[in-house]
Amino acid sequence: MNDYQFKIVRIEGDFMWHQHADTDETFIVLDGRLHIDMRDGFVTLSAGEMFVVPKGTEHKPFAEGEVKLLLIEPRGVKNTGEDTNERTAVNDLWI
Repeated sequence: MNDYQFKIVRIEGDFMWHQHADTDETFIVLDGRLHIDMRDGFVTLSAGEMFVVPKGTEHKPFAEGEVKLLLIEPRGVKNTGEDTNERTAVNDLWI
């Protein structure tokens, strides 16, 4: 929608610290419990809850068990922020 992507994601375990310098990132938990660490605090989200990580905010998602969520972000945003590594997901992959 208007160059935004709505991504259905399954995560489990610890992710990496990263940031998106030019865009906010919206997390909507569909199932499970998601913890998002930020340098100045954290949030914990349950199914049906939403949180927007403001652009430029370093954050690290964590899920003790499997979490299904909807990510909303502009097309082309890398899930690992400015870094490219083995955790970088392929963009525009349709299933």
